[in-house]
Amino acid sequence: MPLHYLSALTSPKRTARTNLHLGIALAAIAGAINAGGFLAVGKYTSHMTGMLSEAADDFVLGHWLPALAALFMLLSFAAGAATTAMMIHFARDHRMRYIYTPVLLLEAALLLVFGLTGTELQTHALVTVSLTTVLLCYLMGLQNALITKISNAEIRTTHVTGLVTDLGIELGKLMYWRRARKQLPDQELAGVNIEKLRLCSVLVAAFFGGALLGAAGFKHLGFVATVPIALGLITLALAPNLKPRGQK
Repeated sequence: MPLHYLSALTSPKRTARTNLHLGIALAAIAGAINAGGFLAVGKYTSHMTGMLSEAADDFVLGHWLPALAALFMLLSFAAGAATTAMMIHFARDHRMRYIYTPVLLLEAALLLVFGLTGTELQTHALVTVSLTTVLLCYLMGLQNALITKISNAEIRTTHVTGLVTDLGIELGKLMYWRRARKQLPDQELAGVNIEKLRLCSVLVAAFFGGALLGAAGFKHLGFVATVPIALGLITLALAPNLKPRGQK
């Protein structure tokens, strides 16, 4: 049963349930990497809105190197997303049995690199940005693009701003309906998407829970705290390949 369940999470045949469960897992991982990574490099590496705003501020203030560094981190995030897209399309074109496995294995491998050599990577930099920061931005782009492709853009695990926005919209519609129902008893649910409300709530909670664990893990263990996350991703990636071909 565990193998069958894990296989379904990354199977090309998607359901709302597998999208949700994979989204929860990846949102928790994103939270752990983002929060733990901040303790490592002093940057929230999934926050591209803030990164672009930081670049604009630095340009206006004449701080050219920090501005270029922020743009470089944004490009690293975009490069991670581009890598995911290329790998998935390559797997589809070559009719690979499980098209998401290579991306998950790449993310796991990079997390292992971060966990085992992060201290050394911090001593090297590109445009004043430590290689650990570049690696984390790349990882965030890689993962966010993966769940976006898997769920047909229904789920994003690093973009909490969008999740909270959608959550607020659905809560607003729900509160309006509850108020309007007193005057118009036959009023419909004002277009409230209950499933989306639940999805956004669960993903935000998963990200926060992962962030708590990631911050605590890095505080007490340092870079090596990402190794269990990498091993979990490897398990998730290889589970479909361990399932017998005839088993559905």
